[in-house]
Amino acid sequence: MNPKWNGQFSCFDLVAKTPDCPRSVIQIRDLEIGGDEFVVMAGPCAVESESQLLQTAESVADAGARVLRGGAYKPRSSPYAFQGLGVEGLRILRKAHEETGLAIVTEVMSEEDVDLIAEYADIMQVGTRSMENYALLEALGRCGRPVLLKRGMTATLEEFLRSAQVIAAAGNPNIILCERGIRTFETATRNTLDIAAVPVLKAVSRLPVFVDPSHAAGVRSLVPVLSRAAAVVGADGLLVEVHPCPEQALSDGNQSLNFAEFRQMMADLQPYLELQQQSRELRPQLLVSRGAD
Repeated sequence: MNPKWNGQFSCFDLVAKTPDCPRSVIQIRDLEIGGDEFVVMAGPCAVESESQLLQTAESVADAGARVLRGGAYKPRSSPYAFQGLGVEGLRILRKAHEETGLAIVTEVMSEEDVDLIAEYADIMQVGTRSMENYALLEALGRCGRPVLLKRGMTATLEEFLRSAQVIAAAGNPNIILCERGIRTFETATRNTLDIAAVPVLKAVSRLPVFVDPSHAAGVRSLVPVLSRAAAVVGADGLLVEVHPCPEQALSDGNQSLNFAEFRQMMADLQPYLELQQQSRELRPQLLVSRGAD
């Protein structure tokens, strides 16, 4: 490990990697996040209707996703954009779980909504704009549900882990970090995927690390290749936007995959995941060999 990182990140003791706790594995229903399985969370940016979400849930489950994503409450930049279905969206998410068995991840925007959303969601998502909403983070520390924490669009990794520490200090160690691209001077993509953040976070933190290639790219054709890059650098999973008809999506259609594109992406990932598994299996052998030397 880079010696500089010891002082920079070890102060976040509740989320830092230590010899006694090198990795956190989060149990969600029959799913382990942060273990040996590469977990894909997939679904639409926003829950638009029951038929839209149920179609998507069935399709992504068939393709290998383990968690359904969908926003019931949407923190949109424009006041004129679709703001979500609210409680009705949560009810639709529950129905999708009942019909497919997929776990549910959805965003919470306010500490006032934490208890309500926790009744429906298996994983509570903190969006990029809320990463430093400390009242929300503290409420999530008391909610009894795992938290998917997205990196702020201008946040350093130190600031990112500080927010994770706030959740853990409030009583919740079950945190999943999500790199979703940061804002830079580049305009060809929606954001700039900081792919180096994944191995750095894996080196200094015990928490699982996911990548959101959809928000990083903002362009659907780039999502599959960024997903493969995430697998190669050791991410624990993905958060991907999928929609029955992206051209008609009420939110983030340009970066959403259709069902066929998602199935192809999942198939294309397999060789990279096999390499990741082989690397994981070889690592203990290499450490033993070096010790013998």
